[in-house]
Amino acid sequence: MAADRAPVLELTGIHKSFPGVKALSNAGLRLYPGEVHTLMGQNGAGKSTLIKVLTGVYTPDEGTMVLDGQPIRPDSTLEAQELGISTVYQEVNLCPNLSVAENIFIGRYPRSWFGVDWKAMRDQAATMLRQLEVDIDVTQPLARYSLAIQQMVAISRALNTSAKVLILDEPTSSLDEAEVQLLFRVLRRLRGEGMAILFVTHFLDQTYAISDRITVMRNGEREGEYPASELSRLALVNKMIGAPAQQAEEAAPAAQQAQGGAPMTTLLTMNGLGRRGALKPVDAEVKQGEVLGLVGLLGSGRTELARLLFGADKADTGSITIGGKSGRFDTPRDAIAAGIGFCSEDRKHEGAILSLSVRENLILAMQARAGVMRAIPMKLQQEIAENYVKWLGIKTASIETPIGTLSGGNQQKVLLARWLATDPKLMILDEPTRGIDVRAKGEIMDYVTTLCKTGMSVLFISSELPEVLRCSDRMVVLRDREKCGEYVRGDLDDQTVLQVIAGEEVEGIRA
Repeated sequence: MAADRAPVLELTGIHKSFPGVKALSNAGLRLYPGEVHTLMGQNGAGKSTLIKVLTGVYTPDEGTMVLDGQPIRPDSTLEAQELGISTVYQEVNLCPNLSVAENIFIGRYPRSWFGVDWKAMRDQAATMLRQLEVDIDVTQPLARYSLAIQQMVAISRALNTSAKVLILDEPTSSLDEAEVQLLFRVLRRLRGEGMAILFVTHFLDQTYAISDRITVMRNGEREGEYPASELSRLALVNKMIGAPAQQAEEAAPAAQQAQGGAPMTTLLTMNGLGRRGALKPVDAEVKQGEVLGLVGLLGSGRTELARLLFGADKADTGSITIGGKSGRFDTPRDAIAAGIGFCSEDRKHEGAILSLSVRENLILAMQARAGVMRAIPMKLQQEIAENYVKWLGIKTASIETPIGTLSGGNQQKVLLARWLATDPKLMILDEPTRGIDVRAKGEIMDYVTTLCKTGMSVLFISSELPEVLRCSDRMVVLRDREKCGEYVRGDLDDQTVLQVIAGEEVEGIRA
């Protein structure tokens, strides 16, 4: 048991402040050899800041860090790696144009009398990856391989530094179930070899599938440390959000129904909308004031359909009818003009401009609709930004704070506010709750479903099937880039929706 051993790494009394924000207050963490230790907490709880302190990105204002009984204070990520602390981030930060072998050994190539020993590097890289159950051609560019393989390459590189501690920051957010299981097999083997592993995730199922110990953070402080086997899921949620677990589960309310059972009017119709190689022609309707869920596995065509609706990709078949007008959207500007907003699943590359302020990010869509020759007055920009920051509870020191310094959940709220400020008829939300905590998920869906009551429609995409089932009035199920069924609330449950996605018939239910 951990009580009989000394931790390989211990952080005590860590404090870290930024202008206007106290990110960490008396935070702590203990990692033991041969354990997977999961760090849990809401967005803004301090998890990312604690990791950055641990890996030398930030210097703590106060507190101590001890590794193998010796005090440490890394001033850079390189120094942290030299101490034996390696990190694999959610977004793989390797060089896709270099080979797999070069990525594993970059900065520390094996040498011979004639320079880089390319053969030794390739052989060692192949051997290291086979130890992680990955057998690939290490001479090929990293970009040729899936994100799951790239994650394994990043882990292999981290282990190549004689790591004592391996930190995995949201490593599974873009992996499918088979890829997650491969990663977990590797982590269990590394745990068996005595590695101390810090696992950061928002997924409760994964937390209990892999964790030996859980540390919960809330409001920049360590709420507590618990053996995973002694902490129930409801208790974990309660500790993360500081409210009864039942309340947390109810935070994402059911989507609003048509008042008095009256039929909803049709807002938008898709007639054979498709794109060769991306999505077979789809027929569907979005009704005013409803949440229409798009259900399917990754690659089923959910995002492809959303992008066609918004004009981010150009359809080559079919048409869209909205407001009595029929045609296709050739550009996002066409969709914005028709009253459609789109929160992309890739908020860092297709959503937030990280160097711009909260205010600047928030008014972008309004300014795009107004045109470059009609600048929105600064006073109006500030008023709009302040109102949405207050209404959505966005945690930021000011509206002029760069959005890149905000937590993922708060960034997502800013992007939601960006489109709400345009007063859209239809909001497309593609994975709006990916990588954010339970409470933030509930808050975002609460805001959206409240707006549905005023007549706004929502096209909702999420990989979390229970979330789609709970929030949607109707669901369109996609399989292999083709619509395979349409269902109303209550037709499907957690089990039958999987049967539909897998192509199995469900007794008593017709698509």
